Amino acid sequence: MMRVSERTAAGAGLAAAAYHVTKRFGRTVALDDVGIEIHDGQSHALVGRNGAGKSTLVSILTGLQAPDSGKVVFGGRPAPSLGDRDGWRRNVACVYQRSTIMPELSVAENLFVNRQGRTLISWSKLRRQATEILESFDVKVDVTTPASDLSVEQRQLVEIARALSGGARFIILDEPTAQLDGPAIGRLFEKMRTLQANGVTFLFISHHLQEIYEVCQEVTVYRDARHIITAPVSELGRAELIDAMTGEPGGLSVPGATDRDLVDPAGAVALDVRNLSGDSFTDVTFQVRAGEVIGLAGSASSGKHQVAETVYGLRRSTSGAIEAAGRKVKPGSVPAALRHGIGCVPRDRHHQGLVLDLTVAENAAMTVMNKLGPGGFVPPGRMTAVGARAIGSYDIVTSGPDQPVADLSGGNQQKVVMARALAGDPQVLVLINPTAGVDVKSKESLLGVVDRAARAGAAAIVVSDELDDLKVCDRVLVMFHGRVVAEFGRDWTEHDLVAAIEGVSER
Repeated sequence: MMRVSERTAAGAGLAAAAYHVTKRFGRTVALDDVGIEIHDGQSHALVGRNGAGKSTLVSILTGLQAPDSGKVVFGGRPAPSLGDRDGWRRNVACVYQRSTIMPELSVAENLFVNRQGRTLISWSKLRRQATEILESFDVKVDVTTPASDLSVEQRQLVEIARALSGGARFIILDEPTAQLDGPAIGRLFEKMRTLQANGVTFLFISHHLQEIYEVCQEVTVYRDARHIITAPVSELGRAELIDAMTGEPGGLSVPGATDRDLVDPAGAVALDVRNLSGDSFTDVTFQVRAGEVIGLAGSASSGKHQVAETVYGLRRSTSGAIEAAGRKVKPGSVPAALRHGIGCVPRDRHHQGLVLDLTVAENAAMTVMNKLGPGGFVPPGRMTAVGARAIGSYDIVTSGPDQPVADLSGGNQQKVVMARALAGDPQVLVLINPTAGVDVKSKESLLGVVDRAARAGAAAIVVSDELDDLKVCDRVLVMFHGRVVAEFGRDWTEHDLVAAIEGVSER
């Protein structure tokens, strides 16, 4: 095991470092004597399972929290005091998975948030300076554009430009690709390489392990609040990396459709989508039979998310029909979808899947409240029982059913969303980005739930940008510019699937 120890007092060649950092929250040890050294001009990956301590380290590296013991240095100099926010901004900036861009402000206004002081604002000067900033970092965005109109990719680039313009040369990217499609990820990586060549340093946090091999030079693994290993990426194989993250040999085991019996092509149709049109898609038709899992693949602009959200009632179709077990489903109505046995893991767990202030039990029971007690009144014992069953069935790491879901790691929050979706034993399950932002073992667990649901006779739709997620599918439909352009069976290859997603070939 390679440990992080203090180098020379000058910290030569290090953009940032943390030494012997420990942080506790009550009885929970979030970091236990950990360290990290990030070299100038590199992209350094920080990986680990949900709850490993990554987020706590980021909060300490950005000055949002002080460690109980240990220290942080930038370029060999001690970090500023917590109250010196300008000092921290000159040393480090973080682009979070959940954007800190303010949607009601323009791009120019976002670039200068907290930087105007008490002086009277000259709007023409502000817009001119904003344009100069974006041009200097080759970010092609109109500074007068409302931030709410930006794509996810544009928001991230604006945040990076804002950080660099404030003087920081060390940028933390926290799950930056979670909401990007393939081409946008490629453009982000190219931007990172260009900035690295100009002396910018990145700490790159991702659950997509392949990305680490594409863009990073070193990797540090945390597990159970401890530092496990730091090594050059070129010297650490994927299986070794997963072993370090999980503490278990054998790497990731994702359930595959080939392990299940073939679905009878004449079997009962659980979901029938006919000539469906709506926001960003046109004339989509497919059927899903009982016990079958189909995937919807495509770029971010393909319409795949919108189709899935329309099936569940989060969006209203403009034409076409949806039937569940032969009964027509009222369009644009989540309650109607639930009554027809359709459950959903939505795209955004924080805004659509969970009520963060409520407990594990309350969230898990949300779709079956009408079955637990008359008039919406649920006896506490029944609520607790639902929570306890969810914890046991989905391996949710929590102190108990009464713990607020806001206190859980991302992977365990996603398991609560899955428990909520399956609480009513739906016959059709719609899963949108079901493993986004979760660690490798949580991914294995969540996909295992899909596999078990199919074996029990449920139908499922899996919408994902991650090819591993699609291995559980019996068929994969590829969408391109709002239409289904290709269909693959269980024997799909990565080459053919990616080519269809990118519009290189249609079959």
